[in-house]
Amino acid sequence: MTAARLPGWARLLAPLVVGVAGLAAWYAFVASGSAPRMLPAPFAVANEFVDRFGLIAEAAGITGTNALVGLVAGSLLAILFAALAATWRPVDGMTAPLVAALAVVPIVALTPIFNTMFGASSQFGRQAVAGIAAFVPVFVNTLRGLRQTRPVQRDFFRATAASGGQTFLRLTLPTALPYLVTGVRVAASLAVISALVAEYFGGPADGIGTAIATYAKSGRASLAWAFVGGGIVIGLVFFLVTSLLERLVARRLGAGRPPS
Repeated sequence: MTAARLPGWARLLAPLVVGVAGLAAWYAFVASGSAPRMLPAPFAVANEFVDRFGLIAEAAGITGTNALVGLVAGSLLAILFAALAATWRPVDGMTAPLVAALAVVPIVALTPIFNTMFGASSQFGRQAVAGIAAFVPVFVNTLRGLRQTRPVQRDFFRATAASGGQTFLRLTLPTALPYLVTGVRVAASLAVISALVAEYFGGPADGIGTAIATYAKSGRASLAWAFVGGGIVIGLVFFLVTSLLERLVARRLGAGRPPS
């Protein structure tokens, strides 16, 4: 029986079983006395998460906002450049090396530079890092989607005297939309990770990443791991929302999800 044919209850139960097994293995490892000092028991982490929920939620709101701003800004710029690249081949040639460079740029190198440029009290550096991380997958997927229309389809629209705008709205955009939302889904996780990592390297003394670094250095391992849990929650929220958007678009267009 393939995963696609599993009943709904089985697909919900499987990750729960894996999660419980992972927690049990974690607890057994800590209880054995072989775990490193910075790895507390899961119950200690859960207690800290509940006791410090207000602090964790506040930090998660800051990190989530930075990731969201970066995701939206990076996606909009990526869509714009992808549309230009799909329309004019010279633009495509110019953007290709730029996108390749952005795909490999180290976040840890950019963040201190942005903090110096825009001030250590500004969140803009972190948002810019998240935007750069989101730009690449959205650009690549959107450009791929914009190129999926076939010559026979374009010829049909020309034969019906459709304008360029009508062709874009009724043919090119619906064809590219599933690829675009897939790119956004991939970019959402990257934006969260980038925003978290950026918080380790200066800037305002807030956010999930800053809290993890602070409490880990001070030896408060349980609280540091509780903030790690807050970061996981942010990532899950971004992933679930963008996955839902992807499914809604696929269902609306009557098409399956394109490959990432």
